[in-house]
Amino acid sequence: MDFGKYKYEKKKKQGGGAHHTRTKEIRLRPKTGEHDIEFKVKRAKGFLEHKNKVQVTVIFRGRELAHIDEGRKVMEGVVQELLEHGKLEMPPMQQQRRIICTIAPK
Repeated sequence: MDFGKYKYEKKKKQGGGAHHTRTKEIRLRPKTGEHDIEFKVKRAKGFLEHKNKVQVTVIFRGRELAHIDEGRKVMEGVVQELLEHGKLEMPPMQQQRRIICTIAPK
């Protein structure tokens, strides 16, 4: 018997190859342009459709820390668009120079 055929049959009996959930990251900045955000959201929707988790990160550099509210607005907009395709696993929380949020597929 062909070894490849044997492995295929064995895998088939076990219920097929289970998809391993991976975490994909989308990085943004408070001053990221609207079109760039739309493009990254589109990529994130694709990740969620392929059953991957998406971690959205807004990174602050230098004087941007004085305008955390700008970063929160960006994060809220992205999360609202992604909630159509997934569910909020970890709400947005600030960790030093980042705001991090995790969205899991439905």
